[in-house]
Amino acid sequence: MHFTPTSASWVNLVERFFRDITEEQIRRGVFRSVDELKAAIMQYLEHRNANPKPYQWTAKPEAILAKVTKAKETLGTLH
Repeated sequence: MHFTPTSASWVNLVERFFRDITEEQIRRGVFRSVDELKAAIMQYLEHRNANPKPYQWTAKPEAILAKVTKAKETLGTLH
């Protein structure tokens, strides 16, 4: 089980950003130098920032707590 404290939930949104830039820009490209990679990243950021959409936390607290309860129960039965 992986536990992320509620005070660190913003890390999940940062991870989503890096997933997006990887899938939408980096993985599709061929970069012959670090400068080309940096230029591609800057192009992605400029495009994204032209029409920004914030990441939003969508998990409901009840669903999170239910998963935690289930995980506790499961871990309690392991020997």
